Formats: sequence, structure tokens, C-alpha cells
Amino acid sequence: MTKKIPLIALAVLIIGLLIFGYVRYYVPYSDSGVKAGILNNVKNKGVIFKTYEGELIQSGFRPGDQGLQSNEFQFSIKSKELFDKLMSLSGQNVKLHYKEYYGSLPWRGYTRYIVDSIVSAEPARYNEMPPFTGQ
Repeated sequence: MTKKIPLIALAVLIIGLLIFGYVRYYVPYSDSGVKAGILNNVKNKGVIFKTYEGELIQSGFRPGDQGLQSNEFQFSIKSKELFDKLMSLSGQNVKLHYKEYYGSLPWRGYTRYIVDSIVSAEPARYNEMPPFTGQ
């Protein structure tokens, strides 16, 4: 009986770690997110695991200030087909649907945000931005 207790404890620990790892890396934290902005770049990078990565520039106003700010949204891309579509949309206004995970995996991408579809795309309208005031 005393030999079974350590084996049961070990089995419970291993099962707990497997469940934790599955939830952390394979269950989406959020799966209904959409980000909009100007698609800055997409690239295929990595040494061992080649993944598709991208960057979206989101502009907006700073709270409590009169200036504009830009935020970068870095994401990983789910498939080569989607990567190819995004390559042709570089520099355009896009809305991207993504899933957010608790952690990243090297073969899935460098970020926790995985873009799985393009919601919409249209040419960027740079002339609608206010002029730079130098402040």
C-alpha cells in the first residue's frame, strides 16, 4: 500500500502537467479578436522552425494628449496561403481575425497571436491623417 502512494502522486502530477501544457499552448484564450491597421510587413523567419510573422501598425490618439501615436501589433500567421495573401496586401489597411493563446510554440510562431483570416482590406489613405506639428 505504501508503494502505491508515490506512484499515484506521480501519476496525478504528470496528468496535471499534461493538462496544464495543453491548456497553455493549445486552447485559445480569445478566439474572436479583430485588429485593424496598416499592414507594415510580413516575413518568413526562423532557424529551425520557419514561421510566418507579420506586423500591423495601428494609429490612434494618446490619452490626455493631443498627439497621435502608433502601436505595433506583432502576430504569427497560420498558413502559407494566408501569408501569400498578406504579402500582396502590404501597405494597405487591413482587418485581421486572430486567436490569442496563453503561450507561444516555436513551430506555431513567435507570438501568442495567430492570424487565421483576413476580414477586409482596402488601400491605405495617408492623406486623411492630420499634419505633423513637431511636438
